[in-house]
Amino acid sequence: MIFEQLFDTKSSTYTYIISSGKGREALIIDPVIENTNEYIKVLENLKLKLVKVIDTHIHADHITGLNELNKKTNCTRIMGEKSSSEVLDIRVKDNEKIKIENIELISMYTPGHTDCSYSFLMNDRVFTGDTLLINSTGRTDFQSGSSYDAYNSLFNNLLKLPENTLVFPAHDYNGKKNSTIENEKKNNPRLKVSSAEEYAEMMNNLDLENPKMIDIAVPANIKGITLDQIS
Repeated sequence: MIFEQLFDTKSSTYTYIISSGKGREALIIDPVIENTNEYIKVLENLKLKLVKVIDTHIHADHITGLNELNKKTNCTRIMGEKSSSEVLDIRVKDNEKIKIENIELISMYTPGHTDCSYSFLMNDRVFTGDTLLINSTGRTDFQSGSSYDAYNSLFNNLLKLPENTLVFPAHDYNGKKNSTIENEKKNNPRLKVSSAEEYAEMMNNLDLENPKMIDIAVPANIKGITLDQIS
């Protein structure tokens, strides 16, 4: 299997390129538009054909490369059925399979960070978007986020996966690349709560500034703009 984890330094976003092998079909998770040419080079070097691109949610801190990749490769654009994106080709429901050749992902509806947040389980690993981060969790104070929904997504869905499941988030701000469900249960300070009410109280008092790109990124990601539309 080919598994490439790429990092955008500006938004601290992780993008994933996955394929069953060189010269085969590929999919990309959470691309950043400014890095499109980098993704294309990786695909070309490995002789991969990009057939599907997935966003875990409507991002507020960067413009997605979803539409630009579609423009360049005619790949299928996928998000969860709750997404407000206007350019999707496929909207997946909870527990739906996404396949390319020997690769299979299972969608998990994990709202809380946003109301359209989905995670994607692939064998021994899960792509958690901004729902579960390494030693942290996604904020819940905008884009129809909900601390109570996040608690349910975390404690009743993601944390019930096998403890050796690898966690690959959409962001990390401390140089860490992955974790495991077991590590997060033991070490994540935001998971040291005993109830949804306690979690909500903690999250509602974080007093975080909005992402700098939110007023640009959210509408751009809903409309699905391409590089030539960015002024």
